[in-house]
Amino acid sequence: MRTHFICALPVLLCASLLADLSLRAADGTVATNTPLPRTDANGNPLRRAPTGHVSNYDESKVGNYTLPDPLVLADGKPVRDAQTWFNVRRPELLKLYDTDIYGRVPASAPKATFKVVETDTNGLDGMAVRKLVLIQFGDKPDGPAVQLHIYLPAKATGPVPMLLQIVFSANLPASNAVPPGPGGRTMSGETGPLTNILARGYGYATFRYTEVQPDSSNTFQSGVISVALAPGQAKPAPDEWGTISAWAWGASRALDYLETDPAVDAKRVALIGHSRLGKTVLLAGARDPRFALVFSSCGGEMGSALARRDYGETIDDMASNFPWQFAGNFQKYAGHWNDMPVDTHMIIALNAPHPVFITGGTGDQWADPRGEFLGEVAAGPVYRLAGLKDLGTTNFPPVDTPIITGDLGFNYHTGPHAIMPSDWNAFLQFADKYLKPANSK
Repeated sequence: MRTHFICALPVLLCASLLADLSLRAADGTVATNTPLPRTDANGNPLRRAPTGHVSNYDESKVGNYTLPDPLVLADGKPVRDAQTWFNVRRPELLKLYDTDIYGRVPASAPKATFKVVETDTNGLDGMAVRKLVLIQFGDKPDGPAVQLHIYLPAKATGPVPMLLQIVFSANLPASNAVPPGPGGRTMSGETGPLTNILARGYGYATFRYTEVQPDSSNTFQSGVISVALAPGQAKPAPDEWGTISAWAWGASRALDYLETDPAVDAKRVALIGHSRLGKTVLLAGARDPRFALVFSSCGGEMGSALARRDYGETIDDMASNFPWQFAGNFQKYAGHWNDMPVDTHMIIALNAPHPVFITGGTGDQWADPRGEFLGEVAAGPVYRLAGLKDLGTTNFPPVDTPIITGDLGFNYHTGPHAIMPSDWNAFLQFADKYLKPANSK
């Protein structure tokens, strides 16, 4: 069966239906100013956005919607070949994301310089070479800087592929002391199974996202965004970068360093992020074709889940609760979802030709795992046009049954809003298809 965006998924009946849905609570009643409980009966978060929209977790109340078609040019002509996609349609879509969603990186963005400040050839009791690299932004000594923590397999005989993860707080340990855990997991579980990763022949690196740009309102006077502001400018222009755009830019600067390290095969670098960082890595992968693979964990609304689906977190929630993460222009889509010129399947499709792996959790309905899966389904035609393999199914998979046979991968894990051990296991199998060191067995 031919799977296309407008026929493969439900169709929006009209704008008035969307407005009606945005005012209805999960039980179907019209929202009022009556205080909401924090969660529904199943423990899912309940929120009322300033637009009046109340969180919905009932599939029968999701409503119908039409996804904008990535394979139709701005002038209405269809995209029939990969050349037209990559040379014409792809730049059109990237410009929409830069202008209206995440915000463009200004020409005044600071330059990055690199300094290896520590090297330990006996990391993890001889299992790894550990490096700490300082990435400095701009020319002021007290300007923003990122600590890039790197572990490389000690027995490597040549440049190794790398897993690069943007993290919230749990950077890799700066010594041989690795807390015990299943599968060699480190720290609080945010970072990956380090010893397993190294044993597979991969390097592993992390950096903390807030070292690029703080993650809160009224902080544009710090971080890399502050360095790019013109004298007297208090915040970015409405079409300039929010923090997600800045974090994605920072990931590319980390890749700039990895390209200079002879121990790293910079053509085989996978980028990993969870939650808001799951959104970040999809944008970074769309912008920067140097990344070989992207793993977006629980990226949810305005990340990996279809935004037009009225389920869990919505555009209205994002616009009101996290305005600093987006371009100022994004605000106009609160309460007007169908006016948005893009949807999640497009940011996934913009990652082609490199593979994308996405996860969601049974205990994370706020992030709409089914909507994440449907986003990948709807990106499939672009991957196929580019000569790649899609998910291979349109049926939402059973729990803990990874889909990793194509160039789009998905895992619906048992558990909460987190990267679970089962996600890491499935991802590493998926990554092996593309990144496995040439001398490994």
